[in-house]
Amino acid sequence: MRDSIQRRLIATVVLFQSLLTVSLVLVGVSDTFWRLLSTLDTSMQAHAMSLAALVRYTEDATGNVYFDDTLLPSSIDPNHPDLFAVWADRSGLVARSDNWPQGLEIPSAPNHHWNFEWNRVPYHALRVSQVPILDREEGKAFRPQTLTIFYAAPTIRLRMQVRRAGAFIALAGMLLLAATVLLALRGIRRGLRPLQNLAQEASRVSAQNWELRLPEEVSQIKELRPVTQSMKQMLERLQHSFEQQRQFLGNAAHELKTPVAVMKSTLQSLVQRPRTEDEYRRGIQQSLEDLERLEQLLQWMLRLARAEQWAHGALRRDLEVIDINATCEEAIERIRNLAQSRNTAVHLSTNGPVPFRADPEDLQLVWINLLENAVRYSPEGSSVEVAVTSNNGGPFHIIFQDHGPGIPPHDLPHIFERFYRGDRSRTRATGGFGLGLAIAKALVEAYGGSISAESEPSRGTRMTVQLPSSTRN
Repeated sequence: MRDSIQRRLIATVVLFQSLLTVSLVLVGVSDTFWRLLSTLDTSMQAHAMSLAALVRYTEDATGNVYFDDTLLPSSIDPNHPDLFAVWADRSGLVARSDNWPQGLEIPSAPNHHWNFEWNRVPYHALRVSQVPILDREEGKAFRPQTLTIFYAAPTIRLRMQVRRAGAFIALAGMLLLAATVLLALRGIRRGLRPLQNLAQEASRVSAQNWELRLPEEVSQIKELRPVTQSMKQMLERLQHSFEQQRQFLGNAAHELKTPVAVMKSTLQSLVQRPRTEDEYRRGIQQSLEDLERLEQLLQWMLRLARAEQWAHGALRRDLEVIDINATCEEAIERIRNLAQSRNTAVHLSTNGPVPFRADPEDLQLVWINLLENAVRYSPEGSSVEVAVTSNNGGPFHIIFQDHGPGIPPHDLPHIFERFYRGDRSRTRATGGFGLGLAIAKALVEAYGGSISAESEPSRGTRMTVQLPSSTRN
């Protein structure tokens, strides 16, 4: 099932707006109910006090009272009569309404308000206590008494008013909900339109067009800036990788073509006419040399591919802790013959053991590639310095310093690219394939490190490898 941001946003708006509508209905109904009930209480209180005004003392001053029922207040609800009863503290029941229910019990609890139902009619009642009798004849002696008045009014009309108010609030809330959903739908569609435009522009990106043209409305949206920046960076990396792969295929084809063409030419010349045994031997020997170079090129390409796979996490190996100094010493030993042939001295300086979790063959290959370049490009009779430095808790560095002519500034940014050879005068006999530094860079990055080059014309080149301490031990 397909998911949609627009549907999620609309569903969220509808959900919260529905909750808001329900909350408004509940709050509105509750507020209306309590306001109407408060008004009803006030009216009932006034009617109760009107009943108290109808209670009078008798003329004999015996303390008896009588109730004038000719001036009864009208019922609060014209369609349903009220209930009332009046008691004096010494005289007892003074009066009660004609419709007083038989068997109705008044709660003895001190509550002044309560609800009950009689003959399926709901009532709200109140009790007014300690009401003095004020109406008496002048000059007559009397013993003060107080009244307790029970008054109840039907709540049918109140409940109808509450239901009407609830229905009105609910209807208004539903209309507002519908209007809000329509406005939200329109706003969400307009808000998501830049995403659609961005997707359309992104669909135009191809191997022939790597430029991401952003519409003005997309570039002005703050929330889309991280996305567009990430897309641009991703496209730059993809373009670089694509160009690198295309260049790699072209260079690999060129490098493979040369030894294959030489072997083909040599073998064709051997079969054109009968040859002597020595001629056949020399031709086959030359072909074997070309095959050896071709095999070496394939091995370098395979090693580079494996190093890059490992650097990107495609391969996993169990590594042991080794000493960096030992791998440097082994690499120096392996290029000793080359150094002696050029009368070049290689010096190694360290400041103690440097434990590191790695494959010693990987590090030796890195050091050999760097040492071979340093020895080949150093003048005969010069020296190459190798220094291994380690700081407590920090990264350590392996530095290779030669005293050759240096690397031209225009070649320096490209020396770690595959098949790149800055010295165009290098031939099949004297030069390599241009993969040594690329392999060294891939292996160093596979261990989480970095490699950099510094060079000045006529002052030599310094190669620095930095490996992190996090991979130690």
